[in-house]
Amino acid sequence: MACATTLPVQVSAQPEEEVRHGLTHQPVVVTATRQATPLKVITNPKEFNQTPVSDGADYLKKIPGFSVIRNGGANGDPVLRGMFGSRLNILTDGSTLLGACGNRMDAPTSYISPENYDELTVIKGPQTVTGGPGASAGTIRFEHRAQRFDTAGIRFDGSVLGGAWGRNEQRADLTVGAAEGYLRLMANQAHAGDYADGAGQTVPSGWDKWNTDVALGWTPAAHTRLELSAGTGDGAARYAGRGMDGARFKRNSFGLRFEKKHLSGLLDTLEAQIYYNHADHVMDNYTLRPVPSQGPKASEVERQIVGARLAATLPWGNDVKLVSGLDAQTHQRQGRFGAGFGAYESKPWTKQVSLSQMGFFNELTWYMTEHMRVISGARLDWVQTKDHRPFSPTSNQQRHAVLPSAFMRYERDLNRLPAMLYIGIGHVARFPDYWELFSPDLGPTGSLNAFAGIQPEKTTQLDLGARYVTDRLQVWTSAYLGYVNNFILFKTLNAKTATTQVNGRIMGGELGASWQLASHWSVENSLAYAWGENTHEGKPLPQMPPLDTRFGLRYDDSRLSAGAIWRLVAAQQRYALAQGNVVGKDLGRSAGFGLLSLNAGYQINKIAHLAVGIDNVLNKNYAEHLNRAGNAGFGYPTDNLVPIHEPGRMVWARLRLRF
Repeated sequence: MACATTLPVQVSAQPEEEVRHGLTHQPVVVTATRQATPLKVITNPKEFNQTPVSDGADYLKKIPGFSVIRNGGANGDPVLRGMFGSRLNILTDGSTLLGACGNRMDAPTSYISPENYDELTVIKGPQTVTGGPGASAGTIRFEHRAQRFDTAGIRFDGSVLGGAWGRNEQRADLTVGAAEGYLRLMANQAHAGDYADGAGQTVPSGWDKWNTDVALGWTPAAHTRLELSAGTGDGAARYAGRGMDGARFKRNSFGLRFEKKHLSGLLDTLEAQIYYNHADHVMDNYTLRPVPSQGPKASEVERQIVGARLAATLPWGNDVKLVSGLDAQTHQRQGRFGAGFGAYESKPWTKQVSLSQMGFFNELTWYMTEHMRVISGARLDWVQTKDHRPFSPTSNQQRHAVLPSAFMRYERDLNRLPAMLYIGIGHVARFPDYWELFSPDLGPTGSLNAFAGIQPEKTTQLDLGARYVTDRLQVWTSAYLGYVNNFILFKTLNAKTATTQVNGRIMGGELGASWQLASHWSVENSLAYAWGENTHEGKPLPQMPPLDTRFGLRYDDSRLSAGAIWRLVAAQQRYALAQGNVVGKDLGRSAGFGLLSLNAGYQINKIAHLAVGIDNVLNKNYAEHLNRAGNAGFGYPTDNLVPIHEPGRMVWARLRLRF
């Protein structure tokens, strides 16, 4: 299975494709993170036994292949296989929620508290077209499961957590319902102070977050659901790697979803949704840090997204299944700035960008035989954006594009072994995102600016791998080899951020295994490696994480669990200096490190479970290769080339209640 970083649970449900096509086996105790189908990882974010997380990026880091560009203690930017930004399509209940900061201070995962969701699914590479446009690196889905009741009842899942440096969190998930419908209330509040690294140096990294969400569902029949949802949240975060801190991360979300399954005739499933997401972000240099010599200043930016999706599943006999549909979004972003305490609040808003997208997709699964499948898909996206910036050389100009994406994958279950092999090819044409078109000061050489000069990025990638499953041993591997045409690269030229485009080669993969040594003992390990080359300039692509391996030993019985995790990360010798400040900046070589973490859990009764842990037991002083540079004045050198150090030894405990 995937890795030894999540709490073991009993998995009895299997993907429909596995049950139908010969991969069935008796349920075994596995980790809550599992390699469910080719290129797909499914995990329950409520389950964990190592390092309480601060946001969605923190949780994704537990999955092999993921890394994080760290700012401080929270709100990092997720990276999959060395790819970042909008190459990752991040969805919450099928909707898109993006941050507003031009320098990605509020990455999309900043607004996601993973434990509030029931399921996280990751599809690596360009191997699906149903999740939206541009997902060349992968598709990430945070989902709430549908709540159904046969009779009237109450369900509750809550927890309290405490740890070093003032870390504390309270979470509650309450659902009341009957056969006709349900009401679900979810809330969490979390706080952490500045942590100390392994050398005892305090790192500016404290943060606060809270979220409240409600969902009202109507279930008039067993396979019908209509759900209305709304949510809000806010937070603040100190950043060791920024010139400002995040003083506000306000979120407002609304959604309406309809789902009808097991229809008769040519239509099996019908899904429809509309949604609205709004992010209001304030950054300043005085709320969470001493006022610098240049005086107080602040900026407020906001983005609103309105979107819709319609999809239908059409069975063609017993051997073919087609998912067909469309999705659409509109984005509006505006901002204002002021020098002085709260001065921005009296400034007028300046509209900066608008964007519209509409896509049509079809994804077909052909069950050729009991042991062979072909999955293929294609989508066509129409994108239009307009530059509303008043002093831009491209002010009031528009851009539009029609972009195709497609993939095909062959899967085969071996007859004489409990194993499956797959190979797939995918192509994605990705329209440049806001950060690539509007944040840079300069565009490619000879262009007016990035809005005028940056062209769509095109990725073609081969994915292949295998999975072997028995009652005691499970091994999986996934590898990729790709070519990126017009890879969008950030650079710094004369103290200004510029974008340019190069061609690149990428390759790498992940490997994982889980072996049941005895009735209560198991070992697990994973390995992830990513490599990229800028073929235009003959040097590495930036922000490629080094080789990352994890080894775990676990004991589990009906009430007690315990585990040890040893993480080893190699030194990174391949890097690209002088990159830009938005994403994609290497600081030079990075040293390797090893981390030991311990955890234990006890099922007190049917309702209560207590978990405790010590992370970084040996108090290692280290930094991840992708971390941003620490600011001078925060204990880092004035050359600003030392990456932010990670937390030292951390002790934590969590009590979880479920009924």
